[in-house]
Amino acid sequence: MKMFNRNVKIPEDAGWLIPGLQIKRWFFLIFLGAALMALGVLVLFDIKPVYNIMQVIQKVATKFSTEWIAFAIVMFGAAVFFKGWQKTNLSLLEGLDKQTILESLYRRRKLNRGPKIVAVGGGTGLSMLLKGIKKITNNITAVVTVGDDGGSSGRLREEMGVLPPGDIRNCIVALADDEDLVAKLFQYRFKTGEGLEGHSFGNLFLTALCAITGDLVRAVKESSNVLSIRGRVLPSTLDDMRLVAEMEDGRIIHGESNIPEAGGKIKRLYTDPADCKPLDDVISAIREADLVILGPGSLFTSVIPNLLIKEISNEIANSHARKIYVCNIMTQPGETDDYSVTDHVNALMEHANSKNIIDTVLVNDYLPANLAQKYELSGQYPVKPDAENLKKTGVNLFSQKLIEDSKEGLVRHSSNRVARAIYYWYRKEGKKAKKHERNIVKL
Repeated sequence: MKMFNRNVKIPEDAGWLIPGLQIKRWFFLIFLGAALMALGVLVLFDIKPVYNIMQVIQKVATKFSTEWIAFAIVMFGAAVFFKGWQKTNLSLLEGLDKQTILESLYRRRKLNRGPKIVAVGGGTGLSMLLKGIKKITNNITAVVTVGDDGGSSGRLREEMGVLPPGDIRNCIVALADDEDLVAKLFQYRFKTGEGLEGHSFGNLFLTALCAITGDLVRAVKESSNVLSIRGRVLPSTLDDMRLVAEMEDGRIIHGESNIPEAGGKIKRLYTDPADCKPLDDVISAIREADLVILGPGSLFTSVIPNLLIKEISNEIANSHARKIYVCNIMTQPGETDDYSVTDHVNALMEHANSKNIIDTVLVNDYLPANLAQKYELSGQYPVKPDAENLKKTGVNLFSQKLIEDSKEGLVRHSSNRVARAIYYWYRKEGKKAKKHERNIVKL
C-alpha cells in the first residue's frame, strides 16, 4: 500500500492495521467476543477442559519456561485469529479491490478529520493547488471565479447563456478520485466538428447538466457526485458577472480575456453589475473555515474577481481562520508587469478594502540556474520578495521551494510542495496560538 508516503512500503496484509482506519478496535471486540464465548462453553462443561489443559501445561512447564509457553500460545492464537478474520473478509469482499477499500477507509477516517479549507481563485492556479490539498483533507471548498469570457467558456456563455464552466471543470478534475482518467475525459477538446471544434467535453457536460438540473450549482453538485470528488466546488456568484478594468491611462477595458491584451497598467478592477451576490454556501464555508487560501493564479483575472464580491471579502477579513496568499512565481504580462510580492499583496488588500484579508504570503525561494529564456522573451520575470516593504503591510513572509524540478529550466508550481508548505505553516501557526493561550492562562 502506498497511502501518502511513497517511500514507506507497508505489507499488504498489514494495511488493515494502519492508524486511523478504526479497524483495530473491532479486531479487539471480535477477539473479546470469541474469548467470552469460549469461556461460556468451558463453564458449560464444568471447567474440566481448562483443568486438563492446565495439567498439560504444568507438565510441559517442568521442561520449558512458563513465560515462553504463554508467549507461544498467545502468538499462535493471535495468528490463527487474524488469519481466520482475514480469510472471512476476503471471502465477503471477493471481486473487490482490497487496496481501493483500504484507501477509501483511510480517506474517510483520516482525511475527514482534516482542517476545513476554503481555496479562493480560478484558472490553472486553483486546480493545481487542489491536487495537493486533497491529500491533506476532504474538507475542501473551492470558490471559483465566474468572470471568464474567453475560449470555449466564453462561447458557451454567449450562445447558451450559462456561467463559464471552464475553471469549475478544472477544479472538479483536480478533486476527482481517479484524476488521470477523469482529466482525459473532461479535458478532451474537440479538434473538428461544426460547432464542436474548440469545446472541451467537460464544458459541454456541465452545460448540459445545467440545462437539465436548472442551475449551475446543482449541476456542479451532481457531476461532483458522479465523479466522487473530494470536497466541493462552488462558483463565487450566480450573477452574470463581467470584469471591467480601469487602466492608469484612463482607458476602460471590458471582459476578462481583453484585460491582459490591453497593455498598460491596471489601476483598478470592478464588476458589471457592481453588486454581485455570493452563494450562501460560500459565505457559510468561509465562516466555518480553519484555513483560507488565496491564489495562486492570475492576480487580476482569477484571484481578485472573487474579492470584488463585497460579502466574500468582508467575510474573509472578519474570519478567525488562518489566511495565506500563495504568490505567483513569475510576473504576468498585461497584469503584473514589474510587480513585487508587496505589489501583489497591496492589490489584494485594496480591492478587498481590508488589510485583514491576508496573514501570510507564501513565496517560492528557489529558481533553476538555467531559467528558460522563453520567460524573458515573453516579458515574464521572477517576482521579487522585497521583504522590507512587505513588513509595512503587516503581512508575514513565508518562503519555501514550491516549484517542480525541471531540467529545461521551466517554472511550474508543484501541487505537493505547495500543499505541504501551506499545511506546515498552518500547523506551526496553530502551535504558536496554543502556546500564546497557555502563556495568557499562566499570567
